[in-house]
Amino acid sequence: MKLIELLIEYGNYSLNRPFSYVYKGNKPVDIGYRVLVNFNNKEIVGYVTSIRETNKNVEELEEELGFNISEIIDVIDSSPLLSEDLMTLADEVSEYYLASKISVLQAMLPPSLSPRRSSLKAPKIAYDQYVELAKYDEDDLTYKQIELLRLIKDNEPVKKREIKQVTILNKLLEKGLVKIKKVEKRRLVIEDYETPKKLNLTEDQNRVINEFKNSDDEVYLLEGVTGSGKSEVYLSLSEEYLNKGKSVLVLVPEISLTPMMMRNYISRFGDKVAIIHSELTPAEKYDEYRKIANGECTIVVGARSAIFAPLSNIGLIILDEEHVESYKQDTPPFYHAREVALMRGKMHNAKVLLGSATPSLESRARAGKGVYHLLRLENRINNQPLPKTTIINLSDYRNIDKESYILSIKLRELIQKALDNFNQVILLINRRGFSSSVTCRSCGYIFKCPTCQIPLTYHRSDMMLKCHHCNYVEPSVENCPNCGSKYLMRSGFGTERIEEEINKMFPEARTLRLDSDSAKIRAKIPQIVESFRRKEADILIGTQMIAKGHDFPDVTLVGVIMADIGLSLPSYRSSERVFQLITQAVGRCGRGDKKGEAIIQTYSPSHYAITMAARQDYELFYRREMESRKAQGYPPYTYLASITISGKVEETVIDNTYRIIDKLNEELGDDAVILGPTTPFVPYENSNHLRMILIKYKNVDIVRNALKKLINASSGKASISISVNIDPYNF
Repeated sequence: MKLIELLIEYGNYSLNRPFSYVYKGNKPVDIGYRVLVNFNNKEIVGYVTSIRETNKNVEELEEELGFNISEIIDVIDSSPLLSEDLMTLADEVSEYYLASKISVLQAMLPPSLSPRRSSLKAPKIAYDQYVELAKYDEDDLTYKQIELLRLIKDNEPVKKREIKQVTILNKLLEKGLVKIKKVEKRRLVIEDYETPKKLNLTEDQNRVINEFKNSDDEVYLLEGVTGSGKSEVYLSLSEEYLNKGKSVLVLVPEISLTPMMMRNYISRFGDKVAIIHSELTPAEKYDEYRKIANGECTIVVGARSAIFAPLSNIGLIILDEEHVESYKQDTPPFYHAREVALMRGKMHNAKVLLGSATPSLESRARAGKGVYHLLRLENRINNQPLPKTTIINLSDYRNIDKESYILSIKLRELIQKALDNFNQVILLINRRGFSSSVTCRSCGYIFKCPTCQIPLTYHRSDMMLKCHHCNYVEPSVENCPNCGSKYLMRSGFGTERIEEEINKMFPEARTLRLDSDSAKIRAKIPQIVESFRRKEADILIGTQMIAKGHDFPDVTLVGVIMADIGLSLPSYRSSERVFQLITQAVGRCGRGDKKGEAIIQTYSPSHYAITMAARQDYELFYRREMESRKAQGYPPYTYLASITISGKVEETVIDNTYRIIDKLNEELGDDAVILGPTTPFVPYENSNHLRMILIKYKNVDIVRNALKKLINASSGKASISISVNIDPYNF
């Protein structure tokens, strides 16, 4: 009999400990296996963390341990799900982010292998069946059987489903003349790309590559202006490590960028590449995960979750556009792929390369202190100057086109000029939908999400009102549900409204739109990007999805429609986000042999984030923003942790929040600054009221211990739940 300790599938921190079971069955079982157990009268999945043989019976064990022990119902797996280094990584991530270990394991594994009950219904291995010759003997066969036997002999292996004479095939199988061979089927179809000619590296690229290769440092920050050729540096270094027999992990922040990076790597390295991102189906994720785990590939390209890919012998980890906040998961276990990459790099003694034209302040500050090795690409590949950029003040009515309150006179003129010269245009507004809110003019009623209590956005394409936070939808109506009035006002605008305006003002122009609405069909993203790259459209309208990483050589004009969006958000990162978005967007033009120009429309023309982004002056912005962060005590000068308290009764949530603040003040004293409580931007979620507390600190150990005590003390309370986010992005 075996005494087994396991983690159960529930992520609640109060259950973040091993539970003991016994196993009397005959199936092999070991650490890292999933098992089916009865927990609180419900069949759930457990994850084995330790195992030992025992000669004692159940009664003796219960007496020794002091509690009742149940028996494991069944063993699910036939081999461990995670390697030893990934188990160690799970422990480190769990400890750093104060997350339950089971929640980390669930984040690491694809749905089909996840330690949760739903995984048992998820897709497993798929096979194609082939018919092969076992022996050739025509004696005692009918003419039809001989015909089929000869067909198989001349064309083996033959897919079973291609053989229509099922009865005859079964007879040949009975006689042992043919046999069925099962071959695992890959459900992710990856396009074959023509192998491109290797580009000649520029002097700057060669310098950076040699500096990287000749240094013994562990972490590098590649700061390169837009269009400076960072992607080619990634490819060249990847080839170096593959030639050394090492594997390479490449992360991109957005799914919209994955097809481009995927194309670059597959065209260079072929079937050595595996792909992992959230838009794959569970079946495709399962196949790719097994392909990696079985050692069938040496390069993984993917989004945030790819940091947990079961690659072995890693030599290089690359994070492209390292500044993008989508690398930070916004649900438990709240991990950041960059920090996990640093952990994993250290475990494998691998080098980590972070790349960006606009690095996060945290990474740039670490590079300034020598914690990261700073590499720079200061010139564009084609030696073209950065785009000429003009800021348009929307507060000055003389700049507004009479036929459009959305486009300025200058932007309209330049769009027409680009079209006349058969060039392409990108228009960016970081807001999707048609109108950002709908209000009744008669009674003031605002259409809000019943789940989140934030205004619903009107989408004309399908006549729906949608919540951009929780994805709630309801049909658009003609009358106010409060007073019955027909006078409904739609205010604000997004990508749909821009598209309509452009089609009206430039009827001859071919337009495409790329945002999370147009990209809901996952094949749409690469289709839209490739269509625009092939010049099948003149104008691409989109959100931040179009601002990063894309290379369109015929784009000569970029228009940022409303540069102010984001500046008013209640976050210490708002200026940094706006600067990064504008800089990246402007960098999409003038990348070929044609000069680029950019128009930035704004109601805040003197804001430093906008003026410095227009000048593409990262260093000046970095110094200015660091002064602000230092004065306010925000990262990189301090660490942050946020605590979200939620519950059904608002008064109970508020009372408990103040109690927590009092307890933290008593525990931490002068070792931390505690701010709050505050009501978050989304104050109501899943029928729960929310309040937040922010902790600024420098002494990591003291605060971490206090937070552990708080989590343990609060676990199991029915009236409220507490969520701790280490290094939060949205506060």
